[in-house]
Amino acid sequence: MPQVSLTVNGKLSTIEVEGRTLLVELLREKLGLTGTHVGCDTSQCGACVVHVDGASVKACAMLALQADGTNVLTIEGLAAADGTLHPMQEMFREYHALQCGFCTPGMVMSAIDLVQTHPQGISEDEIRHGLEGNLCRCTGYHNIVKAIAAAWPIMHGQQVSLAAE
Repeated sequence: MPQVSLTVNGKLSTIEVEGRTLLVELLREKLGLTGTHVGCDTSQCGACVVHVDGASVKACAMLALQADGTNVLTIEGLAAADGTLHPMQEMFREYHALQCGFCTPGMVMSAIDLVQTHPQGISEDEIRHGLEGNLCRCTGYHNIVKAIAAAWPIMHGQQVSLAAE
């Protein structure tokens, strides 16, 4: 069986996989990182979004072998070692941008990439357009959009007081 070597959340792993193994299967079944969810198996819902070499990727649409030599970041790797949440996670919590939580890991990972690719600012329309491909069946997106907008200045080094909003 072929081997894949990749760094996941800062830890190098070398794992034997079948050629047809998806990245989401490697993460969940081989590495026990179950924060990356499988929602549709057709690359439409976004519950499986992770970052591969810094870019959002639907892990159900990528073979594990394609991730050989890459750096993968999952929802489990976002918080600091002391448990401090990533600013996007904190804003999702602060703005109640989740209900059942199933879509949340993929939504957070997509949102981080979206904010990082808009260094000059981001509008509500850009956020809503950028979330296409991430489905939430509970929240109606309003609080998700608010959370992403609130995380943008923090992620770009512009500390803001939530009390001022």
